[in-house]
Amino acid sequence: MTLFALGINHKTAPVDLREQVAFTPDSMLDALESLHRINGIDECMIVSTCNRTEIYVVATPPSVDFVLHWLSEFHCVSMKFVAEHIYQLHDDAALRHMMKVASGLDSLVLGEPQILGQVKQAYQLAKQNQTLHKGFERVFQHVFAVAKRVRSETEIGANAVSVAFAAVQLAKQIFSKLEKRSVLLIGAGETIELVAEHLKEAGVLSMSVANRTRDKARALANKLNGEALTLTQLPEHISDYDIVISSTASQLPLVGKGMIGDALKRRKNQPMFLVDLAVPRDIESQVNDIDDAYLYTVDDLQLIVEANLASREEAAEAACVMIEEQLVAYREWKVSQRHGQLVKNYRSSVAEQKNELVERALLQLDDGKSADEVIKELGYKLSNALMHAPTKLLSDASLHQNTNVSEKLADHFNLTLPDANSDTLDSEK
Repeated sequence: MTLFALGINHKTAPVDLREQVAFTPDSMLDALESLHRINGIDECMIVSTCNRTEIYVVATPPSVDFVLHWLSEFHCVSMKFVAEHIYQLHDDAALRHMMKVASGLDSLVLGEPQILGQVKQAYQLAKQNQTLHKGFERVFQHVFAVAKRVRSETEIGANAVSVAFAAVQLAKQIFSKLEKRSVLLIGAGETIELVAEHLKEAGVLSMSVANRTRDKARALANKLNGEALTLTQLPEHISDYDIVISSTASQLPLVGKGMIGDALKRRKNQPMFLVDLAVPRDIESQVNDIDDAYLYTVDDLQLIVEANLASREEAAEAACVMIEEQLVAYREWKVSQRHGQLVKNYRSSVAEQKNELVERALLQLDDGKSADEVIKELGYKLSNALMHAPTKLLSDASLHQNTNVSEKLADHFNLTLPDANSDTLDSEK
């Protein structure tokens, strides 16, 4: 049996194909069961996210060819189309890939933490439905161990690599704790929603939303436990907020130097943190000239992101070293398992020979043969049976001048190995 990893991801396939071969939670159980029924597949597991669909199997090599056919048939997608974008890895390469996936090294956003939880969910689902057994359990002990080590011993996930996340990290640096800070989001698009998610994770309890249309502002504000404002209300209300983050499609600035100057007077010069994620700008650059106003643009944040990405790439190099170390540990475990099985097989073989000889001896006794003769014959045959393999090994080692094997066998059986220079032949006198 061989470990295989087959799949497509954001590097190998366009989004339309990734969507077509993705497994929904409702379809996953049927998929696991039908995949497991393929002749030659002993264990299987499926990881399916927006950026990847991967199938891990323990199988005989010929049966893997059927997995591609199964995948295309299950999703009613052209097998030729899938084959053009799929990758297939086996043994060490497959396990290395699985470790990189779980550690976030193969993600669209390097080091993102969500993938580990997704892999763990897939593992638990396969385990509950009995499509993986002891072999995969041991494999994933190593996968999860190295993923945990990468997360705890490197900076792979410590720094922001999106401008939305970088904006929130900057806010935390300025205000330390965000739980009691008031936040205004200007705009209601995708970027603002992403900023809102990061702010919620940072502990912000409510956020107000200002938008050109009140309905859109209200729809998002309701999700964020905040108030909805129109853009025309900004001059009156902007002073109520410690943090202002803006991202709209406006062609002209929405927040000017005068507006922020007036707001700071009403705030008695308590600082304001402003982030402009829009292009063209939503906030006039002159706002930065005002004391107690801290304005950052998308360019400022991009510099932070680039520096953080370089830091993550450095951490990824350290993570790759850890993965190679874990692969060595897995190989050592496999060798120990093989040796353990070898010992079991040897003991079983000896027991089988012994039982056969004892059975013959008992039959001879039943036939009236002398007990002395039977015992002597049994001892002789047992000795021959037990000595056959070591004797042959010693002979082969001697014939091929393999002194290493000879020395180990001599040490094992507590024998004295003759000196290579000694003359062991009797000489005539």
